[in-house]
Amino acid sequence: MSTIGSNAGFPAGFDANANKVIVLAAGGTGGHMFPAEALARELLARGRAVTLVTDKRGHAFGENLPEVPVHRIRAASPGAGIVGKLKAALQMGLGLLEARALMRRLDPAAVVGFGGYPSVPTVYAAIQSKLPALLHEQNAVLGRANRMLIAGASRIAVAFSDIEKLGEAQRVKIVRTGNPVRPAVAARRLSPYEAPGADGPVRLLVMGGSQGARIFSEVIPAALALLPEAMRARIHLAQQCRPEDLEAARDALEPLGLARLELQTFFRDVPERLAACHLAVTRAGASTIAELTCVGRPAILVPYPHATDDHQTANARHLAEAGAAWLVPQPSFTAQALAKQLSALLADPQALTAAARAAHGWGTADAATALADAVLAMLDGGPAAHDHARSDHDQSQHARRPSAGASAKGAAE
Repeated sequence: MSTIGSNAGFPAGFDANANKVIVLAAGGTGGHMFPAEALARELLARGRAVTLVTDKRGHAFGENLPEVPVHRIRAASPGAGIVGKLKAALQMGLGLLEARALMRRLDPAAVVGFGGYPSVPTVYAAIQSKLPALLHEQNAVLGRANRMLIAGASRIAVAFSDIEKLGEAQRVKIVRTGNPVRPAVAARRLSPYEAPGADGPVRLLVMGGSQGARIFSEVIPAALALLPEAMRARIHLAQQCRPEDLEAARDALEPLGLARLELQTFFRDVPERLAACHLAVTRAGASTIAELTCVGRPAILVPYPHATDDHQTANARHLAEAGAAWLVPQPSFTAQALAKQLSALLADPQALTAAARAAHGWGTADAATALADAVLAMLDGGPAAHDHARSDHDQSQHARRPSAGASAKGAAE
């Protein structure tokens, strides 16, 4: 098996890994799969061979990148109870055997893991084979799968400046690259932000992740009903709802006299809507954070309270501390609190502008490029610790922190 620096017997400067495949290990949700797809696209553009390893349930890149070969191995998340855990352990063990055989057959230059249990057998097999392995962590809390692998990994590429549940001894492996966004979102990076005028329209975008969020369908209509009629008449609301909540939300919102109302179960034009909105109300998943900050839009973030290790709250806290968003824990997200916060923000366009500026300063459209750089630097044996993104200190100097409703406490009062 090849290892970093295994150029013995070749002329100086010869890259023994140049023609070897780079394996990407990903599966599960789009939050893990999309960064893998973005990296694959970037590496292919640089003339590198790429293959994807996922589990039996994982989706391939499909028509987006049909040229990327796909290998499927067994993997499983820990189940409930002793029987569930034993079944999962068996599947992971079989997956490890399959991954070891695949590593021998592919003889890759490196393996890149994107978190989630489907990545574990492949990355662990690479570590056992002394192959360079890079992990990508999308959230502000190190995921459980990555925690299992970090000790043997060569690098960890991160989106946040500080990662919880990462040991001090492993922090020297950090390369801050950011989290890749879709090309259509990256294309909106330079879309300017203009706060709503005193009597102009207010474009409010509400998204609850891929499945929507029931609490948004309940709280948003009740909060808007508490606003003055003149303010409601300025609001252009675009809201994502669960299919089962759609009609109830429509029945509550239509009588309010909003300037425009669009309710959908899924938005296929999120990049355009992000660029157009004055304020977003969203969950705080890694992909949502990456897209909000790439475009540079202020947001009220309501973390999903049952996310693993409460990682969405950690994500949102980073943006709130940078002055780019307002963090509101779900128990504090009431109609009265939201109505008060909206009234304060719409009366303070400077706060919205400052938050948009801070979000833009925090975000990046170049994460896929930085991630590819980190992978290739790892193959060259270069130093790990590097920050491709602007530091939080630099961000704080770049934009003042929002003043209106800036804390959950303020939103709840």
